[in-house]
Amino acid sequence: MMNNRTLVIIPTFNEAENIPQIVPAILKQGPHFEVLVVDDNSPDGTADLVKALQQSEKRVHLIQRQGKLGLGTAYVAGFKYALQHSFEFVFEMDADFSHDPVELPRLLKKAETCDVVIGSRYISGVNVVNWPLKRLILSYMANLYTRVITGMPVRDATGGFKCYRRRVLESIDLDAIHSNGYAFQIETNFLAYKKGFKVCEIPIIFVDRRVGVSKMSKKIIHEAVWMVWKLKLKSIFGGI
Repeated sequence: MMNNRTLVIIPTFNEAENIPQIVPAILKQGPHFEVLVVDDNSPDGTADLVKALQQSEKRVHLIQRQGKLGLGTAYVAGFKYALQHSFEFVFEMDADFSHDPVELPRLLKKAETCDVVIGSRYISGVNVVNWPLKRLILSYMANLYTRVITGMPVRDATGGFKCYRRRVLESIDLDAIHSNGYAFQIETNFLAYKKGFKVCEIPIIFVDRRVGVSKMSKKIIHEAVWMVWKLKLKSIFGGI
């Protein structure tokens, strides 16, 4: 029988307003879905809310970290947890409902024939709701830039709603990944692509967060700009 155990990793920092709603919404998608919250010592008590959910639901897991260590390292910690606990499918997902939990089964279905599935904002037009025009243009152009420089045939390389098959994560040196934010998404997609895994995109509608504060910063943008060239040069000179 095929192992369909599925882990949805949610990195959090001050998501107390969202976590009590998003976790049950994910678990509702099927008995094989489990949730791992990786919390960066949120002062608003996010981790305590996760512990409260754990009292009545064994499919909820928690990693508490001692400080704000960033999105990339949170996902790496989650990936290692997934590999250690025999999960076959591993999702990345935001806590703020910008990624709709209802879409999880659709991405999972696609993962039966693909190794990495990206919930894509740009594979069928532009499917983004409630973003300022400036941010939308920045995101769209960043993805165009990434595609041109790396040659990777992915229209939404910076998207954070993704499903990996276990074998992809097993093939990547997780300890060698030090990027965060957009750069982390670009790097993991590129590593999978260069290793010959099948990377697919399916359209989703991305809705800007309902509550809370965006974690976007100039540092995240600059890191992504340089990551594209770093990956390109590594691939040329045999580093990947």
